[in-house]
Amino acid sequence: MKFHIAALGLLLVGGFTTAVSAAGPNIVLIYTDDQGFGDVSAINEAAKFNTPNLDRLATEGIAFTHAHSADSVCTPSRYGLLTGRYPWRTHLKRGVFGAERECLIAPERLTLASLLKQNGYHTAMVGKWHLGMDFPGTPDNRDWSQPVRDMPLDRGFDYFYGVPASLNFGVLAWFEGRHAKVPPTLYTQKKPNRRHVDYRIRPPYESRQDRKKGAMEVAPDFIDNQCLTRFTDKAIEWMQTKVEDAQNGTPFFLYLPFTSPHYPVCPLPEFHGQGQAGAYGEFVIETDHHVGRILHFLQQQGLDENTLVIFTSDNGPEKSWTQRIEKFQHDSRGGFREGKRSVYEGGHRVPFMVRWPAGIKAPGRRWNQPVGQTDVLATVAELLGSDLPDAAGEDSQSFAAVLRNELNDYQRLPLITHGNGAGQFRYAITEGEWKLVLRDHKRPAELYQLSDDPGETTNLAAQHPQVVTALTEKINAIVTRGRTTPGKPQANDTDYWEDLHWISPEQYQSMLQH
Repeated sequence: MKFHIAALGLLLVGGFTTAVSAAGPNIVLIYTDDQGFGDVSAINEAAKFNTPNLDRLATEGIAFTHAHSADSVCTPSRYGLLTGRYPWRTHLKRGVFGAERECLIAPERLTLASLLKQNGYHTAMVGKWHLGMDFPGTPDNRDWSQPVRDMPLDRGFDYFYGVPASLNFGVLAWFEGRHAKVPPTLYTQKKPNRRHVDYRIRPPYESRQDRKKGAMEVAPDFIDNQCLTRFTDKAIEWMQTKVEDAQNGTPFFLYLPFTSPHYPVCPLPEFHGQGQAGAYGEFVIETDHHVGRILHFLQQQGLDENTLVIFTSDNGPEKSWTQRIEKFQHDSRGGFREGKRSVYEGGHRVPFMVRWPAGIKAPGRRWNQPVGQTDVLATVAELLGSDLPDAAGEDSQSFAAVLRNELNDYQRLPLITHGNGAGQFRYAITEGEWKLVLRDHKRPAELYQLSDDPGETTNLAAQHPQVVTALTEKINAIVTRGRTTPGKPQANDTDYWEDLHWISPEQYQSMLQH
């Protein structure tokens, strides 16, 4: 039976009866960048810094400890989060986008924002997009008086403030709506970062005449370490304009993708010296501080009780995790194998906490069974009593039952994860306690029993060939049917692609026909 908030006036939570808006909860989705599973102190007791606001989400909500991003790098993970569809079904099979590219989300595809907009929500995105934008002109001939196209305002969001992509891709300015108030008319290279192993994006910048080869477009007023403060300020400013509507039955949806702790690692000076994991730890602490500002605003405005807050990260930690283990004994992976770009757990098992005082029964729980970020769309749809069409959220399975019943026996359908880096373009399927990493052109299949071996140290493929066969058949069906969930088969955006090493082109075509 579906959970229809629209039909509810009261909800029993922890023994107390709580009023719930007939229109559904406000929703705040906070998305960090390259934050590993081990970078939240509530789920990693050995963390070398504290994250009290993230911990609050876990202790006052649910910590999903077997949650996975849709990919192990940025652009595809964001696609999966917003569409409920695996990103490898698109034409992007490897890598990420630059700042300027045709938007990966097709104009007609349902997104989390457009779903909520259809259900009467105000919708806003504040932060890093990284799904492609169409800027006016070319890098050598811009006309910044013209609007930006093919961007968040064209994919369901009423309001946008932020940056186009990761800071290392350029076109760096504070965009609001379709324009940058201060256009990116200067140029820059990456500059040394004395406090970390990466780089900085900060003045002085170069004119067109003085620019060096490969320079990035940048606005005169852009500085990397202002991102978190500006994004949080703008998010609160926008929510403030929606408080009265929210109190009167018109809720809001805020998507807040931060740029931290992705490179450049650039915590503000007031956070220097905090924690025991160097500049990276300070940057996560600063991120936690801004999450706290959002929570404080909601509480101050009386919106806290009926606001669903989801916090998660786009993939595992960047490769500097190895140095933090050596120097600070802090493991950003949380003990899992490898990190960002990897098909192994450290590449895509990420923090995932959900807090909603009016809607979660028995808060303070941990859920240790698999869920995916693609599942957010179906979960929100179920909470609103809204059915997804066949050509939407094809890989999205609602976990709403987990929120409302601590004894629920919810089981996720087989979950596909993806390695996305040099030598790591591999697929894996997880069902229950078993994870199968599919073979590629060099390596055979690997089977891990995650319940006993979360670090993926012992390949059991030879001992359990029947599990290998069963999981292979299941991933083949998921790939070729164009969906994980029940419903009408859907087409992938491309035909057979080379990274499906365990399936021949002929087998792929045969499975399509059946």
